[in-house]
Amino acid sequence: MFSMSIVSNPSASEQQLTSQVDQFFVQHRISKLLKQSNFFKECGFTCFELFKFIFLLVFGNKNLYQTLKKEDDTARPGKDSLYRFLNSSRFNWRKFLLRLSCGLIQTKLSPLSSGECVKVLILDDSLFSRARSKAVELLANVHDHTTGKFVRGFRMLTLGWSDGNTFVPLCFSLLSSHKQENRYVEMSTDNDKRTVGYKRREESMMKSSVALLELLEQALAAGVQASYLLFDSWFSFPSTIMNVLKQGIHVICMLKAMPKVFYTYNGAKFNLNGLYKEVRKKRGKAKILASVVVILGVDESDQEVNARIVFVRDRNRSKQWLALLSTDINLTDEEIVRIYGKRWDIEVFFKMNKSYLRLAKEFQGRSYDMMFAHTTLVFTRYLFLAMETRENKDQRTLGHLFYVCCDELEDIKLATTLMLLVDLLKQAIQEVLLLTEEQFQEIFDRFTASLPKFYKGLLGISG
Repeated sequence: MFSMSIVSNPSASEQQLTSQVDQFFVQHRISKLLKQSNFFKECGFTCFELFKFIFLLVFGNKNLYQTLKKEDDTARPGKDSLYRFLNSSRFNWRKFLLRLSCGLIQTKLSPLSSGECVKVLILDDSLFSRARSKAVELLANVHDHTTGKFVRGFRMLTLGWSDGNTFVPLCFSLLSSHKQENRYVEMSTDNDKRTVGYKRREESMMKSSVALLELLEQALAAGVQASYLLFDSWFSFPSTIMNVLKQGIHVICMLKAMPKVFYTYNGAKFNLNGLYKEVRKKRGKAKILASVVVILGVDESDQEVNARIVFVRDRNRSKQWLALLSTDINLTDEEIVRIYGKRWDIEVFFKMNKSYLRLAKEFQGRSYDMMFAHTTLVFTRYLFLAMETRENKDQRTLGHLFYVCCDELEDIKLATTLMLLVDLLKQAIQEVLLLTEEQFQEIFDRFTASLPKFYKGLLGISG
């Protein structure tokens, strides 16, 4: 097998990175997973070699086009081989990612936490932008939640797993639009209807409420264990929540004040604003304003489906409120808020992929298969980094002795966050002003002396 380094004379750090990637690939049987997911070579380089070559590009700060253009090395794969690999409609990229993620969860992550640790599934979508494209397959006019505008691209609907410390992407779908008038380009007519590529294209034209059930069903069928599914207000319709319950998993989600969505309380139907006016609120500056059990609807057996709605004070707007819903009515209000806080993991995941791992920026292919393959490769890079991070900060990964002696990682707390911010501030000030430790301590003491008692207690400062 040839050397898969993307530079002619790799440095010591690049050699160490390649060694870590090799260890990750061997330990998690990447080659075997590719074969199980219908990856096969037509000629020349194996799929594993091509996968690894593309996987390493971002870590060497290399661009595929420039690498193939500048590097005159016959031992490396050519443009045709790589694009044939990325454009194949027969490779089951979803099966590969799901099997890899499930293996990591079952063998590495689940044993690191106790049974009391709440594992959750998190669902959200993010913009997969192709703003300058015109001929990309299934390109659509989609809504960007961040800017509130419609742009060219796809909605990247993603389902992931989290234990509060490590987020693992399980599966995703690049959604076009179920409305034909919103699609700029239709599906290619050259696709074999028997391939997974054709099925992915069919799925891309589903409504998001239907596609999310497809992703959830596949993840649960693969053996993923979780207690709750978390999602934002974009999916929090009673019909969607009740369809998720049919899959055997509870829901905790944010609610949106929609005038035509009603909840039954004390025999009457109220929309969310009306329900808030009806319930009794706590006095003073309580963070949790009210909590009430409502009826979402009836299931297939004509049984009422109950849910708890918790009204929380909006910390950004003191006179406003936010509403969370939990189908597990046995949870306390505080537990509902705490568990929903884990949904932030997927936001960090999206930011990492777009800002550092070149999601939607690395290739400019026009086929739907290439975009799906590229997204899976980016998610695999994230898995590699997530596992490296977990092994570096969790001593229980070092072996059975450390597993017995060391406590499991806790969800990050406000006090820990403040201390991290203080340390970063200290480093920045010392680098810019060239202060000694004593000079900085004097400034820091003056700063802490002016803090309210609440924050002094969090930081462990007396006085």
